[in-house]
Amino acid sequence: MMIHTESKPQGWRAVAVFDDRPEALLFLGRSSTQVRAGYTEAYLDLFDDEERSHIKSIMLQRWHGAPDAGRWLQQTTLKLPSANIAKLARVG
Repeated sequence: MMIHTESKPQGWRAVAVFDDRPEALLFLGRSSTQVRAGYTEAYLDLFDDEERSHIKSIMLQRWHGAPDAGRWLQQTTLKLPSANIAKLARVG
């Protein structure tokens, strides 16, 4: 018997990897497409310029296993949003 707590679990995430502190959850979603579409905006909203300067990569990970017994597996590394994107976000 399987008991689901959600109709569709949040199985993908973007995680910011810093050079001077622990990793930070950046964005959580139901698909890799959803995470790829939303992580740039989250990056700009969550981190200031000083924090962004310490982010060395952003990992795309997917949940593998049962909801209560599994682990996050790295799928790929996402592009760091450029400084131009950050400037455009401030203007708009």
